Amino acid sequence: MGLVLTVGILTSLLVKKSSKRYMVAGKSLPLLFVGTMLSAQSIDGNSSLGNVALVYEFGFWAGAVIPIGLAMCLILTGTVYGKKLNKMSMLTLPDFYYRRYGVGAEGISSILLSLSFIVLVAGNFAAGGFILSTVLQIPLFWAMLIVSSAVLVYTFAGGLFSSAYTDIFQVYLTIGSFWAAFLFFALGFGGVDFGTILASTPSDYLDLSGLTDPDKGAIVNWAGILALGLGDVVALDFMERVFSARDGKTARRGALMGATLTISVIVPVGMMGIIALYLLPNVEDPYTVYPLMAIHLLPFPIGAALLMGVLGASMSTSNGGLLAISSVIARNLIQRDILRSWLKKTGLEDKKLLITTRCITIPIMLAGLMLGSTIPRPGVYLILAFDIVFAGAWAPLTLGLFWKKSNLPAALASLIFGSALRLVMYFITPVQYAGFDTLIPPIASFGVFIAVALLTQKKYPGSKRHGVIEYVPPEEDVVNGEDLKGYIPPKT
Repeated sequence: MGLVLTVGILTSLLVKKSSKRYMVAGKSLPLLFVGTMLSAQSIDGNSSLGNVALVYEFGFWAGAVIPIGLAMCLILTGTVYGKKLNKMSMLTLPDFYYRRYGVGAEGISSILLSLSFIVLVAGNFAAGGFILSTVLQIPLFWAMLIVSSAVLVYTFAGGLFSSAYTDIFQVYLTIGSFWAAFLFFALGFGGVDFGTILASTPSDYLDLSGLTDPDKGAIVNWAGILALGLGDVVALDFMERVFSARDGKTARRGALMGATLTISVIVPVGMMGIIALYLLPNVEDPYTVYPLMAIHLLPFPIGAALLMGVLGASMSTSNGGLLAISSVIARNLIQRDILRSWLKKTGLEDKKLLITTRCITIPIMLAGLMLGSTIPRPGVYLILAFDIVFAGAWAPLTLGLFWKKSNLPAALASLIFGSALRLVMYFITPVQYAGFDTLIPPIASFGVFIAVALLTQKKYPGSKRHGVIEYVPPEEDVVNGEDLKGYIPPKT
């Protein structure tokens, strides 16, 4: 934590009082940084500590859905979305909804995406808190307060640069520690033959029933994969890193690099949950299984690396979430929607936008801390976060990029209807049909988008009034955070 704090604070020198450099590192990062940062956002506290806990409780596939879904998302980003979005030279993902559809869609998408990411940040605060709480023998809340305060300090200081320069050593330590711990037991150094561990594991924990049998959670698992694989495309932190790449080719290759690194942890992390089931039976809180393994079952160097890895991963993703939410609130909700649309002001100049973004990190950190300490559920929080945006925001992004008839009424209908339907189904879906409440809303939202777009083409011809602009403005054409050359903002 001391190392991360030091490096993160020093990156404040790279911001140079520029909101663009603070939010997306000046759109200047090379492949190594982009790929590492994208993998850091997927190999986080939810997909490590939360993954092990879910495997311990429900079987291998219950936890494996997290890295599988995130890797699927990064592959889609690299092959379909990344290059196009990077070329648009945006600072935040809601900038796309503004350019394509106008202020109304921008405002609603900003609120939905911000709420979903507070949930994500809460999950990672909880994961880091479980590590410190177990190691230091202190209450979970105080452990989470330490983690969240550290993340706040270096996010406030360096923005996306702090993420880039801390991820570069956190990610590879994390991946290496996962494999070292798994191989320690797999090669028999843990004092128990690995074959004995596998033979003692309930059959439904390891077979394919978790993906094929609804009674074994198959529907829930597939829902989780799709929520992350498609819903995470509408992820503020992923897209923030895509925008930071110096060009579209780097963004595409960085996403594929991130996917490869994410795939590499599926086996070792999942099998740690299986190993713990044999060596640490009847643990009261499954979220303490990971730190208990590191402290009591592994040699000191591997155990310490495991603890540092998940703590660093949690802090990294929390950093990305804090920065992304604060950027959206400052740029999209305050600067454009409130000041320009409601109050008819000129907006915030660059320096004031930077100060505003930094200040907003404080209440967002507190919100994530309160939610995470009230209901500490790493892993579950990750899927829940992207359930929200998968239901409402995925269709407007995808169809807005690839369908000329996409228009403002369709975007508003999809954002509102999809998200509302997901909320309603959360309360009315019987337990035996869990998973359908994730799968149905995005399909319905997609259909609503197409139907509304076709019905409103005469008044809102999407291809004429809301076309996607792929012009990349040079630095001098960005005034007060607005790209002024190359396109006319859509009418609202």
